[in-house]
Amino acid sequence: MRRKVCVVVTARPSYSRIKTALKAIEAHPDLELQLVVAASALLDRYGTAVRYMEEDGFEIAARVYMVLEGENLAAMAKTTGLGLLELATVFDNLKPDVVVTVADRYETLSTAVAASYMNIPVAHVQGGEVTGSIDEKVRHAVTKLSDLHFPSTEQAARRVIRMGEDPAAVFMTGCPSIDLAAEILLEPKFNFDPFKKYGGVGPLVDISDGYLVVMQHPVTTEYELARKHIHETLLAVRDVGLPALWFWPNVDAGSDGTSNGIRAFREAEGPQNIHFFKNMSPTDFLRLIYNSRCLVGNSSAGIRESSFLGVPVVNIGSRQSGRDRGRNVMDVGYDGHAISGAIQNQVSNGRYSSDVLYGNGQAGQRIAQLLSEVPLLIEKRLTY
Repeated sequence: MRRKVCVVVTARPSYSRIKTALKAIEAHPDLELQLVVAASALLDRYGTAVRYMEEDGFEIAARVYMVLEGENLAAMAKTTGLGLLELATVFDNLKPDVVVTVADRYETLSTAVAASYMNIPVAHVQGGEVTGSIDEKVRHAVTKLSDLHFPSTEQAARRVIRMGEDPAAVFMTGCPSIDLAAEILLEPKFNFDPFKKYGGVGPLVDISDGYLVVMQHPVTTEYELARKHIHETLLAVRDVGLPALWFWPNVDAGSDGTSNGIRAFREAEGPQNIHFFKNMSPTDFLRLIYNSRCLVGNSSAGIRESSFLGVPVVNIGSRQSGRDRGRNVMDVGYDGHAISGAIQNQVSNGRYSSDVLYGNGQAGQRIAQLLSEVPLLIEKRLTY
């Protein structure tokens, strides 16, 4: 009998982090893919990531609407609880042999708790990493709830083992998002018009002579400062003057502050060099990054995919604090002058050499193969 592998995707970045594994699971003769799409991945205001999954040919086994409005700490906690309730029902209906959860978002915690209490083995992708904000607690909590571990780097794998996990259940696979980046390097040239294909709002900037990509999310442990933080980045990007393609923030505590700060700046200042988008397909987004002169903000795409693509990155603030990074990343605080100076430095530095810190492009296939052959156990003991 084929193993039923239930993969839960809850946000737009999670899809790019697991897409090649989904393809490999679907194609594997000994596996049956059950794709569950939940939370902000279903919502238009955050880019309706589920649409790209359907366009890529994936069949959706279940949709879970679980996001509570508010974008504050209480809403995050209640969304986690609602997700636990709804996902338990989904797992009861689908009866998977193993549940795969991705990274460190609060919806990931809902997935791991529901599956664990239902005696379903949990496989965790991207455990063992160090970052800022609430993600740090969630990621390590999910590690302790998980039975199989697919970390993205050697150092992350060592951390998972040091947390007391059985080394026989820890497999350094690399990050599946690097698989997509490797595909982009085979055909890196622009093959679409971002304005015609994705619309967005703001001036139709001329990107033929180079441009910036900007993606900045709120930091949940600093959520009350989100509007101030985004204002500094807006000032810096406007003052640098290069055309900028700016993406909407994730659904986290503080995202209202980030979104309102963007809207207020757009109305009051009318920046002529910035165009705003909600979302793009994973491959289009990576092609956009590859052809940019610099990625600005605090997205993990600057740490992971951009290191492999050799794209200069200005990483702002504490959201990625402590995460393994390549030479392409320049860190800076929430100060407009410092941000603009860092952007100018990175633009003048030009492209960096490719770094395989997060993998070499084979993670999806490796994850699928492991899911087909490793023992699926639910009993755990703390090891030392």
